[in-house]
Amino acid sequence: MADIETFKQENRVFAPPAEFVKNAAVSGMDAYNALCAEAERDYEGFWARLARENLQWNKPFTKTLNEADAPFYKWFEDGKINVSYNCLDVNLDNGNADKTAVIFESDDAKVTRVTYRELHKKVCHFANGLKSLGVKKGDRVVIYMPMSVEGVAAMQACARIGATHSVVFGGFSAKSLQERVIDAGAVAVITADYQVRGGKQLPLKSIVDEALAMGGCDTIRNVVVYKRAGADQLGRRSRPVAARCRRQPARRLRT
Repeated sequence: MADIETFKQENRVFAPPAEFVKNAAVSGMDAYNALCAEAERDYEGFWARLARENLQWNKPFTKTLNEADAPFYKWFEDGKINVSYNCLDVNLDNGNADKTAVIFESDDAKVTRVTYRELHKKVCHFANGLKSLGVKKGDRVVIYMPMSVEGVAAMQACARIGATHSVVFGGFSAKSLQERVIDAGAVAVITADYQVRGGKQLPLKSIVDEALAMGGCDTIRNVVVYKRAGADQLGRRSRPVAARCRRQPARRLRT
């Protein structure tokens, strides 16, 4: 029998350890089936319950689902929430502050572990830096970054201040980047001097420069550069993000 046929005939079941099941959010098939049955009976009530139990709302929603403009459905439309607050701040007070939030392995196999407390500080720093450059709620920001902890912080920082981020893969060309900047109407690009792959430094900031030089990117006011390789790549319209990290009141963080 061919390998692919062997895989198709696989029917073994591997049960997880009892201790793992006990600590799981959904502890076994009975619990899973109960959730499915609840969702089938009342899917609006099901999702409303989960949203209230698992998320912190600045302004609680009163309407779960608006189907008036189908297929453009709106969930929790009158509620207000901040994804960065729910990812980070809630973990500062629930016992997870010093637990690992991100594990990053770089090109040279160096492993970095970042706790929720450390990531929160980095995100606050970055968010306040973006605000000091005039980036505000409703603005669009293009993130053209290598895989890195700083890339995660950039996305979280945008969410924290209510800016919409658009991630552009670091392998895309200058032309592809330029088109996405124009489509988004972005006010800023967050990038790095280089990314490192296979031990080689591959330029990013110079590609951003090339993209902006193609024209049509008049909405861009700033280019923020992370010195991944330590190179001097700031150049025209570039800014380092330097703002004191402070934990602001929760009401100002949830947008």
